[in-house]
Amino acid sequence: MIVICEECGKKYKIDPSKIKGKAARFKCKACNHVIEVLKPEAKPPKPAPPPPPVEEPSADVAEESPPAREPEKEEEPPKKKERKKKEKKEKAPKEPGAKSKGIGLRGKMIILFLLIPILVIAGAGALYLRQLSSLTSLITNESSKVVTKMAEDTIRSISRAVAKECNLYLISHPELRKTAFDQSPGFRKVAVQKVGKKGYTALYELPDSNGVWRTWAHANPKIIGIDMSKLKKPLGRNFPGFWRVYAGVKGGKESKGYYTWRDKDGSVRDKFMVCTPVEGTRYIVAATTYLDEFTMPIKDVEARANKQAMETRNIILAILAGTIILIGIIVSLYGHALTRRIKSLTDTADRISVGELDAEIEIKSKDEIGDLAEAISRMQESIRLSIERLRRRR
Repeated sequence: MIVICEECGKKYKIDPSKIKGKAARFKCKACNHVIEVLKPEAKPPKPAPPPPPVEEPSADVAEESPPAREPEKEEEPPKKKERKKKEKKEKAPKEPGAKSKGIGLRGKMIILFLLIPILVIAGAGALYLRQLSSLTSLITNESSKVVTKMAEDTIRSISRAVAKECNLYLISHPELRKTAFDQSPGFRKVAVQKVGKKGYTALYELPDSNGVWRTWAHANPKIIGIDMSKLKKPLGRNFPGFWRVYAGVKGGKESKGYYTWRDKDGSVRDKFMVCTPVEGTRYIVAATTYLDEFTMPIKDVEARANKQAMETRNIILAILAGTIILIGIIVSLYGHALTRRIKSLTDTADRISVGELDAEIEIKSKDEIGDLAEAISRMQESIRLSIERLRRRR
């Protein structure tokens, strides 16, 4: 027969043949409540159905054991037995197919609402910064190219204009000899003009029968009439670039290009030169200057743009870092509060499951957690009423 404790609802399997007399008493192992069992009256034997499975071992309630049976073991205290059962459960091998504990709710919240947003924000920020850097470089580089092209076109225009002016002057002054070009104030004013801040134009002649190149109008009087190939030594490693542009006018074509030049202060800078033939003569007009005189303003703009892009990048990184920290704090605090309330409800449900029907539920929130707390409270009250009805029925 099955006996149920009126206090906690624990079930016991009792052998009626062991009850001596009309009734027997024993203490519930879970709550120590005294249970009284009445011996049933004898009935014709019937084939008994198989007993229902119960987790707890059968309790021996007979006052005296029949002499043919072995002496029964003395009951252990409930706490000691529960501890042994827990140790046995921990040592027992895991059953196949049993589910292992996964990631907790707080861990899932951190993954879903912190790590994934961090990755998305970091990726978007990196893409934005990369696009910003590319845009800045594109604007500055293209601007520099445009200004450089404009400067080259300006120098070429000056060279062609001076070549036309020299041509007109020579036509109007046929008596003027080349050896007197540099001493003639009128011709020198036409042939030697300023280009940029430090640049100038000059006039030189195609090589004579001996292959010698000579300059007849120049800002530096010391090189007038000399063999220009002798500048190889003073110009040093700058001479090949200069000579390539200077002598590139053979065949009456225009020559242009870059070469390096060492200033008096020792600095080396790039120069751009355009050599234009004077129509109908053996003379060439060369216009040369430092190109950075034209590109210096755009270089300043480029430096300011890079500085502004760097400041913008730092601001964006600070905003991203602040956003990530704020999200982390919110997720951490809210996750902690949520899991704490769920854990409290879990502990209360565990206490109710072992018979503590007076366990108090403290959660009073108005969200889904509050609905769950109310449901557990209703379940607790329903169990209490069921036990009371059962007790009155007994």
